[in-house]
This record gives sequence, C-alpha cells and structure tokens, in this order.
Amino acid sequence: MNIGNLEFNNIAFLAPMAGMTDRAFRELCTDYGAAYCVTEMVSSKGLTMGDRKSGELLTLGNERPCGAQIFGDSPEIMAAAAVKCLEYKPDIIDINMGCPAPKVAMNGGGSSLLKKPGLAYEITKAVVSAVDLPVTAKIRTGWDDESIVAVELAELLEKAGVSAIAVHGRTRKQMYSGSVDFKTIADVKKAVSVPVIANGDVTDEQSAALMLEKTDCDALMIGRGALGNPWVFSKINAYLGECRVLPEPTVTQKMTVMLKHIEKIIEYKGEYTAMREARHHAGYYTKGMRGGAALRREICTFEHFEQLQELAFRIVKENE
Repeated sequence: MNIGNLEFNNIAFLAPMAGMTDRAFRELCTDYGAAYCVTEMVSSKGLTMGDRKSGELLTLGNERPCGAQIFGDSPEIMAAAAVKCLEYKPDIIDINMGCPAPKVAMNGGGSSLLKKPGLAYEITKAVVSAVDLPVTAKIRTGWDDESIVAVELAELLEKAGVSAIAVHGRTRKQMYSGSVDFKTIADVKKAVSVPVIANGDVTDEQSAALMLEKTDCDALMIGRGALGNPWVFSKINAYLGECRVLPEPTVTQKMTVMLKHIEKIIEYKGEYTAMREARHHAGYYTKGMRGGAALRREICTFEHFEQLQELAFRIVKENE
C-alpha cells in the first residue's frame, strides 16, 4: 500500500500512545518489523509557542517512516504547527481526532472533533494546504453509540485532502473498553478511496487476520497489543505474509528486550526519567510470569538500571 509517495511492504503499524510510544519504543518496534510509527501526540498550541517538551516528543531517530501527530481545534494554529513539525523531518503529518482523554477532548482537540465534522474538515484542509508531506488523520467511530459519524467524517477528510485514515473501532464513550466495531471500519473502507488503517484489539496474528477479514482494511495499527510485546510485528508479518507462525519469545528473550528498551530510554532521557518510565514498561514485559505482581511492586522502588538488570536475571532463573 501507499500513503502519498510512501510505499509500505508490510501492513503492521505501531499506533501512537501518549506516554508510551516515545523514540525508544518506536525504534524498538521498528527493529521488530513495525512498518510505520507515529510520535506521541503534540499540542499544536504548545508547539507553535516553542514548548520544549513538544519538541522533544517530535525528535526522531531511526524509526522510519514516522509520522508527527498534532492535535488542536484551530485550523490556523494546526497549520502553523504542521509547518513547525517540518523542522523535525517527519515523513507524514498525522492529525489526532480520536484521543478520548478528558484533558484533550474537553478542550476542543482529539475526539471532540467527532462532534464537529465541519471543523475537522477545515483543520484538515488547512494542514494539507500548509505542507507538502502526506497528511493523515486518526479518528474513532463516533462520540457515542447514538452518533456514529466515522463514514461521514472520513468522506469529508478525503475531500479535504488526506492521504490515509486510521479508524479506532470504538466510540469516545467506550474509551478502551467493549468490543471493536468491525462494521463501521468496513463501512469507512467502502466509502473512501484513500487507504484505511484499522485499529483496535489487534494483539496477535489471529486478531490481525480477523481484522483484515472483517474490515478489508489496507493496514493494521497495533497499540496496547505492542506494549511489552514489540515482537508482535514480526509475528504478524510472518503470519500474514508467509503463513508462518513464529514461536513465542522465551522469558530470557523477553527480559533481554526489556533491558534493551530501558537502555534506549536512558540514552535519550537519562537514568532518572528512564527508571520511572521503566515501572510502566516492565509491568507489561513481566505480565503472566510467576510472581509477576510482587516483581512489579519491587520495580517501583528502583532508582538505577543495575537493579533492573539484577531483577531480570532473577526472573529468568525463577521462570525457566
């Protein structure tokens, strides 16, 4: 498939997730076969006002191709933010129209645009006009079950000039609970000619194949299913592309990748920040392991990488 002038050989993409898909994790997932990734969402207002953190979120490394995701409710400011993003050399500008977080949605950005298709159109048109890069948008099915607007919104976004549309198959009200709405994603695919990327509950090879079967989508976007599980991309690629089932990683392999992940965060953010973020990531890497709950409590007390290394060694010894 293609998004603008970008060609993708695999269709398993990493979804943007605030606080999780930083440069370190994006690079790790790319190493394991993610064909595309997107930065954490960045406030258009913060970016245009020179906010330091916004710039840090947009800093890219080897994770290519990669999109820069922005959110906001002003066509003018969003367009200016898109231009500002060019300084960080992304491959795509992505507009967030699906974030359900109250601090975003209640301030006019993210999923609040599901209730304002006209404004979503104007924002998209302004961003498309401002940059030469492909522009994409990530939406949800609607605000709630009584206002499923994904098809209407997708048609407007295509008219405004987007090169692809990602659809999370849930409403804003659902947040991340309940079942994914395959039908609405499939309806969006039928309604537009640009590529449609399906998102929601893709966690392994079987759920990836089911999403493709139910929606006829052009690509898949994996979010929470990749946390503590970056090899999900290589597994999906092998299954869909070669009809091969790769073996599950061993505990040793999981701990090795976890340490590699945290080392990358230390490289980019320093040990103090990395060890606090490690508490979240380690919880996913150790999920399902013997004594996992106690291990996760212990991780929350760590200040230094050596402590995590010692714990990883102990986990391997106790679980294999």
